[in-house]
Amino acid sequence: MLVYAAKRLASLSATLLLATLVVFLVLEILPGDPAELMLGMNASEDTLAALRSELGLDRPAWLRYGDWVAGFVTGDLGISHTYSVPVSELVAARLLVSLPLALLALVLSTAIAIPVGVIAASRRGSWQDSSLMSLAQIGIAVPNFWFAMLLVFVFAVSLRLLPSGGFPGWEAGLLPALKALLLPAIALALPQAAILARVMRSALIDTLGEDYIRTARAKGLTRHATLWHHAVRNALIPVLTILGLQFSFLIAGTIIIENVFYLPGLGRLIFQAITQRDLIVVRSVVVLLVASVILVTFLVDLAYALADPRLRSR
Repeated sequence: MLVYAAKRLASLSATLLLATLVVFLVLEILPGDPAELMLGMNASEDTLAALRSELGLDRPAWLRYGDWVAGFVTGDLGISHTYSVPVSELVAARLLVSLPLALLALVLSTAIAIPVGVIAASRRGSWQDSSLMSLAQIGIAVPNFWFAMLLVFVFAVSLRLLPSGGFPGWEAGLLPALKALLLPAIALALPQAAILARVMRSALIDTLGEDYIRTARAKGLTRHATLWHHAVRNALIPVLTILGLQFSFLIAGTIIIENVFYLPGLGRLIFQAITQRDLIVVRSVVVLLVASVILVTFLVDLAYALADPRLRSR
């Protein structure tokens, strides 16, 4: 198990290193002077020269890349030009909103998708199956920001049950903070739940056709017991991959939702950094999102290896 984990960790670390190189090169080859993009066309030459020196743009690219990667490893992501504070502090503050939002959305999508997928698979070909899968197809096709606006109109504007946007902060109490995150979490969760429900249905249908399921039924086990104690447990294995990827997508996919609901999270930070041309923040946050995807992939691989010992010998 340790050998398998070490191999996967080495492979994913190489992927992360390649990602840092790609991000650095993409921002490096962008047309225009980064200092001029940050300060504007009317900035004086002395101010531009000072910013170039501060950003290290007067040094060779390979040295700047090496310093950036070394700083990333040690947690030094640089200083934001817009906010004049360390990028690590900005990210830490924004994660207090984005991370709970993604976790809440993941819980909601799982709570919706698993029962829907099980019901659809157990009633394959029925009107329940067709109806649920049609709703899932709509959930996949409709953008989450449309869900967000619809939820705001119904629950915030019409019913006045939940806030339409903003975040009071965790210091205001757990209940007000969760109420502020509920509508954004639902908007994020619905498309992901639709995808997960279809995956769950397909995996469960394949599992129900296995020989050991027929053997369990032949031995007198009830349909309900066979479904939940044997079929569902084994069908959940491929769903683990989707869950891992969904969490990464939820973290990265908060850019639109956080702007719809005016949440001070990581997605809104990226949006603001792009509009303000704060390339230091953009570069560091993008790589952090890549690192989160790689970390979740590594954890899913470990979960696979624990569930299936055959993978450990690969």
